[in-house]
Amino acid sequence: MKRLVPFGRSRPVSKTLRLHGTIARDLGVAITAGEYLPGDLLVGEIESSEKLDVSRTAYREAVRILAAKGLVESKPKVGTKVTSRDRWHLLDPDVLAWAFESEPDPELLESLFELRNIVESAAASLAATRRTTEQLGTMRDALERMRRHTLTTPEGRQGDLDFHAALLAATGNPYIVSLTTGVNAAVDTTTVFKQRQRPLPRDPVPDHLRVFQAIADCDSTRAQLEMSRLISLAREDTPVPQRSKARRARGKG
Repeated sequence: MKRLVPFGRSRPVSKTLRLHGTIARDLGVAITAGEYLPGDLLVGEIESSEKLDVSRTAYREAVRILAAKGLVESKPKVGTKVTSRDRWHLLDPDVLAWAFESEPDPELLESLFELRNIVESAAASLAATRRTTEQLGTMRDALERMRRHTLTTPEGRQGDLDFHAALLAATGNPYIVSLTTGVNAAVDTTTVFKQRQRPLPRDPVPDHLRVFQAIADCDSTRAQLEMSRLISLAREDTPVPQRSKARRARGKG
């Protein structure tokens, strides 16, 4: 029997989000945190909109956002049901941000870095043999902004994202390039998360410089190894969430 779960959060509406975006975020955070089990039915549109003191249109639009990201599905005469995690668009920037707003599932965290290692290490190897002079210049400029501003600032973090985006672009493979949004979302989300827990334990710029130099030297083997090392060090810098086993189980499906 499916649980009928009320949505009763009353967070203030963010000035940077439209109303339906705020509702979607709060629901998304609750779902990714495991407060809802796969198969749970959200309470109806009328009751939820009245409880939140918002229009039915705003609530309906929020549910549509969640459905587009795979977190829920709505069926006539059934209602809106929370889906299992294998249906979620896990690399969607919003879904990643929601999952890391509190404490992400430790297994998801490990899987995220594992994915980065698989994709970005191979991409660095390809970039070393295919990069253009212009792409090297883009990476060099991004590293300079990282160095100048540091990852504690939005400008420095943007430099980091631009470096990873330029590296993927340098592969010349359109399918790899299409992963840029997901990879950058993973980089940015984990960077912000670990700084929320504690100051960065070391400067990551030298690690990026070693990757860059290997690509500039057209050394594909070294580029792959240095990128793998960079990601391993980034994982070591990220604190392991102390999520309870019970809560962890609720997030699975």
